[in-house]
Amino acid sequence: MLGKLIRIGRAERGLTAQELADRAGISRTTLSGIEKGAPGPEIGIVFEVCSLVGVRLFEPDERILQMHNDRLAEKLSLLPKSVRRTQKVIDDDF
Repeated sequence: MLGKLIRIGRAERGLTAQELADRAGISRTTLSGIEKGAPGPEIGIVFEVCSLVGVRLFEPDERILQMHNDRLAEKLSLLPKSVRRTQKVIDDDF
């Protein structure tokens, strides 16, 4: 879905694939993969391309975004600071 939104944004701005790839500093092949939804491109590159074509990644209403952020902060405060695997105690006393 994100790839389709990027392609639509590119078309609405009248950019060729090569022009957008040049602006993003990536190859046309990488841009093609992003638009097709390939799992290979790095997330930062995908976010950069979204920004260039005007695809919003978050809720446009700041109040709703703040509400979600507050909920996530509350949930994170309830979780442990770090997660460690418990080590098995080996009983080697024969």
